[in-house]
Amino acid sequence: MAKPQIKIDYKNVMADVIGEEHGITRRRWADLAEKVELLIPLVMKEIVGFKRHPDITRTRYGLLPVNNKIAQKVKKQVDKISKKGKCDNLVVLGIGGSALGNIALQTALNPYMYNLDDKLRGGRPRLFVFDNIDPAQLASFLSALGDGLKRTVFNVISKSGRTAETAAQFLLIKKILKSQNSREKKEVHLADHIIITTSFEKDKKGRPQSTLYKIAKSEKPNLPLLEVPKGVGGRFTVLSAVGLFSAAMCGIDIDELLAGAKDMHDRVSCRDFKKNPAAVTAAVNYHYYKYGKRNSVIMPYAFALKDMADWYRQLWAESLGKRFDLNKREVWAGPTPIKALGVTDQHSQVQLYREGPNDKLFTFLEVKNFNNDLIIGPTPKYASELNCLQQKKMSLLLNNEKKATEYALSQDQRPNLTVLFDRVNAHTIGQFIYLYEVTTSLMGALLDIDTYNQPAVELGKEATFALMGRKGYCKFVKMPYKKFAQQIKTATKTNKKYLV
Repeated sequence: MAKPQIKIDYKNVMADVIGEEHGITRRRWADLAEKVELLIPLVMKEIVGFKRHPDITRTRYGLLPVNNKIAQKVKKQVDKISKKGKCDNLVVLGIGGSALGNIALQTALNPYMYNLDDKLRGGRPRLFVFDNIDPAQLASFLSALGDGLKRTVFNVISKSGRTAETAAQFLLIKKILKSQNSREKKEVHLADHIIITTSFEKDKKGRPQSTLYKIAKSEKPNLPLLEVPKGVGGRFTVLSAVGLFSAAMCGIDIDELLAGAKDMHDRVSCRDFKKNPAAVTAAVNYHYYKYGKRNSVIMPYAFALKDMADWYRQLWAESLGKRFDLNKREVWAGPTPIKALGVTDQHSQVQLYREGPNDKLFTFLEVKNFNNDLIIGPTPKYASELNCLQQKKMSLLLNNEKKATEYALSQDQRPNLTVLFDRVNAHTIGQFIYLYEVTTSLMGALLDIDTYNQPAVELGKEATFALMGRKGYCKFVKMPYKKFAQQIKTATKTNKKYLV
């Protein structure tokens, strides 16, 4: 039986549908096809480690769908925990690419009530992902956890091992676990409660580069380790141990997830533009970006896909928002990703989307077959105006709401395309993830930027360390951290003159 395929419906971006002022003409479409077809083989080599340009950061995320060793190591670690039978709660400590993919997979592939229903979990742990350092949030969780801490496993994820937020969470949990030991006068090994996912890379002298790796190896017994693959930036790591471990722990079929990604890899490798969904999606986005529609709205019409919008938002923003192109010219590139949710945001955003500025491209996510469905009840005699709803499937109403929004936007010449899911399962989610990763790479190539670096993030990171009292010299700003901290405090000091 053939596996389900996600497909792209792009008719509502064409001039034949929404007019020549805002639609893509046949001639322009042919030009885009010619431009993108030249890039497809270059980008497909790029994502497995061959640099298309000497200044592009090397990436290897294209190897993940075919790397069976990653899934094997993840499942081996899951089996170890399962045999011990001491994991009621799995807590992921990470931020950005170390968290968003985990959340998206859980929302997409496990039931809404997974954490609250023991039967749904079938002996698997609840999942909590802390991608923020709000002390009230974490304190509330730890207070509610209570003695459950004894049956909780923490997966600490940071490629460098020096992410301030994740390091702070880790040090706090390490302190709490050790204090529990002293209270109960019983040795509880950190290795039973903490799993580190980080880079295994070493410097020229053979020393580990990741701080977390060094900590894991210094504990007795050593803390279990999973690897963030070399050459895979955080936002592209969901198909590595970063995303696969929590997924496998919570019963998601990671083999099928990777099979879906591999399936999509084969499709997006096709050099025929019209048969390549990543090429078509990138071309549409590039066209509208160049013609002034620089906001990219993604709008799932399925709760299961809600957090895929968050994952997409980081992927798009961090990859494509770049000040310089590959020729060192200042271009300030980058479409702005915006998330919405159907039907929720029909009642909060569509007024703007239809009658506000025509500066957006809309991408709908539509699901044909829902894993569970409901039948609407009968209509009371005194409410005959609702007769059209009675005895209909709830999914029919949801998808008709999508079609209504699609129609309304098209009538106002607002370009939109749809990603069609036959159903949401591990295979199609793997396809979707890989489709948008490659689309991002193609979009970066069209914009002539480095898709894989993130230089603008570093200043904020170093400024945080300076304010927290880090010692030594900051190479990034070329001054001691102490002096840098004083400079930041002066610049951010509240001025009563501007308080109202």
